[in-house]
Amino acid sequence: MDVKELAGQVLANVQRVIIGKAGVVELAMVAMLCEGHALIEDVPGIGKTTLARALAASLGCSFRRIQFTPDLLPSDVTGISYFNQKQQEFEFRAGPVMAQVLLADEINRATPRTQSALLEAMQERQVTVDGETHPLPRPFLVLATQNPIELEGTFPLPEAQVDRFLIRIRLGYPTEQEENDLLVRFERNDPLPTLAAVTTPEAILAAQAAVREVAVEPSVRGYLVRVVRATRSHGAVELGASPRGALALYRACQALAAVRGRDFVLPDDVKELAPVVLTHRILISAQTRLRGRRPEEVLQEIVDTVPVPVAK
Repeated sequence: MDVKELAGQVLANVQRVIIGKAGVVELAMVAMLCEGHALIEDVPGIGKTTLARALAASLGCSFRRIQFTPDLLPSDVTGISYFNQKQQEFEFRAGPVMAQVLLADEINRATPRTQSALLEAMQERQVTVDGETHPLPRPFLVLATQNPIELEGTFPLPEAQVDRFLIRIRLGYPTEQEENDLLVRFERNDPLPTLAAVTTPEAILAAQAAVREVAVEPSVRGYLVRVVRATRSHGAVELGASPRGALALYRACQALAAVRGRDFVLPDDVKELAPVVLTHRILISAQTRLRGRRPEEVLQEIVDTVPVPVAK
């Protein structure tokens, strides 16, 4: 099964539960194929949790959900070492992070100490408890959610942690027709509990390896680098995207090309993915914020001003 066929089956299966939002599901697949993670920022009731559960079920992956709260401890995420009196030795009791798809719900409600417990897991695919390192199952995808309009009792994610997310996406409200279709589909029962897997973790790992083989021509790679570097010199930006951001955009473009059945990256892939990969990695100046401009607008302006390479 090639990457396009695999992604198409997953997309169709998830859309048995999620009405519309094909682009969002595609981006979630891009994150999985890049071995990255996704930050879903939107208001409650949009379907963030449902998306995560439907994706995990479709992939045939284990799924765990952590409800982040101010009293959540790092050990509630990673697990603990306890003394087994019967065996007379310490044993590791795995936390919910030991899953292939992890939903970190309302991640900004936990304290910075607990938020940072995810850093090692997201970057190194391992957790260290009492000096002992435990590898995480593969594939491994973190889907974190946060409510952008509710600030009371929250702890904004530090830049170091936001930078670990490959993409930041928003589901948005459904159209009138999509909302009507949603009511019809859920009128008698919820299709999520009966959603069957359409692939396996082993197939996902093979697809991840295949994505790395997608070709990126030097002209396209140079265009990508110019877009990233332009975020560092734009007058409205105080802190531009890091080299990690450039690598994230590079990997995401390879994955998107593979999902769409190509073995090469186009400049259009860079233009399409730059807003979701780089926006959360830039910090606009205070003066820009006072003028009412948002990071999304600034990033789109940057993308629009960088010359696109043309075929000779």
